[in-house]
Amino acid sequence: MSRSDAAPDPTGGVPSAGPAAGAGPARAAAADAARPTAARPPAGRPSAGRAAGRLAGRAAGGALRVFLVLAALFWLLPTLGLLISSFVSPTDLNKGGWWQVLTAPSRLTAGNYERLLANDTITGSLLSTVAIAVPATLLVLVLGAFAGYAFAWLEFPGRDWLFLVVVGLLVVPVQVALIPVSELFGAIGLFETTAGVVLFHTAFGLPFAVFLLRNFFAEIPRELLEAARLDGAGELRLFARVVLPLGGPAIASLGIFQFLWVWNDMLVALVFADSANPPVTVALQQQVRQFGNNIDVLAPGAFLSMVVPLVVFFAFQRQFVTGVMAGAIK
Repeated sequence: MSRSDAAPDPTGGVPSAGPAAGAGPARAAAADAARPTAARPPAGRPSAGRAAGRLAGRAAGGALRVFLVLAALFWLLPTLGLLISSFVSPTDLNKGGWWQVLTAPSRLTAGNYERLLANDTITGSLLSTVAIAVPATLLVLVLGAFAGYAFAWLEFPGRDWLFLVVVGLLVVPVQVALIPVSELFGAIGLFETTAGVVLFHTAFGLPFAVFLLRNFFAEIPRELLEAARLDGAGELRLFARVVLPLGGPAIASLGIFQFLWVWNDMLVALVFADSANPPVTVALQQQVRQFGNNIDVLAPGAFLSMVVPLVVFFAFQRQFVTGVMAGAIK
């Protein structure tokens, strides 16, 4: 056989003959056929390990749900006790705890609420609380929305530094301003007035409002605003027709926060509110007797003062959740 009939070896080894070169693929195929194959599960049926994993996941999820339900019931237990106590007479309540009604429901009565609504101090305090909470919430929403839009989309000198000052006001505690603001309100005639309490809550609610709404408005696409400007919309019309509808969830969340803060406030009301017509938190505190608690007034009054924020929260629950989750998902 001549040297030209041999096939060169690409690895640099001894060249092999032409007829023997075709034996390589056949030998590899035979070796692959001789190897043992792993057993595979039948098609369409999950393996035992996967089924066990699903069962374990469902069991863990069920246990988590049971734990969350028990935690929620334990958390709501004081509220349930307050509700039942508000329908129990003081005589029956002094004989035992509120849980005795679970075995003797005939002891429930609406007499506590009848006496409460006949108490001019409590009914007047509820109206006074509404007169404070509603304006303080609306002012914060309006001023915070305007300021948030300005910080987000308007160009003016010192904008970033001024926004840093607003953010820094978030850490200022209310207690620091009680004495200076009391002197100021006394000098201008706003001490122990509803307007003074509203202005105080508005001033301390604006930093958080500006911070929240500015960050929310900044997420609006610039192209959308530019398109509205090209159509001839001015800044005020752009703010009212484009920004406010898109910022509805954040504004609703801010309104719920502000309303709850003002409604449940007691410190500012004790200092600045009118002592003759105080908010409901101060009025309930004044009903505490010297040697005991006026439970027949405190229990229904406290429950009524808690119902109003709950109604506001559940009325705007969808907007609240949307506003809180805004920005969490890009």
